[in-house]
Amino acid sequence: MVATAFGAQSSTLALVAAGDEARARIQRLLITGDNRLKQGVDPAKVRESYEQALAAAREAGLEDAVRPLVELRLADLERLAPGDAPDDPT
Repeated sequence: MVATAFGAQSSTLALVAAGDEARARIQRLLITGDNRLKQGVDPAKVRESYEQALAAAREAGLEDAVRPLVELRLADLERLAPGDAPDDPT
């Protein structure tokens, strides 16, 4: 009986750890996209980071929580299309 309880507990801990890893990966991808945007990296690479974050969220069952964050960032990316950047002297 103890082995069963321990097995259930370790399975739960493994699921929590996997969820934490997924959240950390999503956060890293969002931050990577943000940093790329700030550094003036090709918008396609920025978009790729955000889309990877959304895909990771989907896989982890967190899409509903992450989608608004990604949509906001993608809208900003469109708004800041080449030629529209705030520091563009033209």
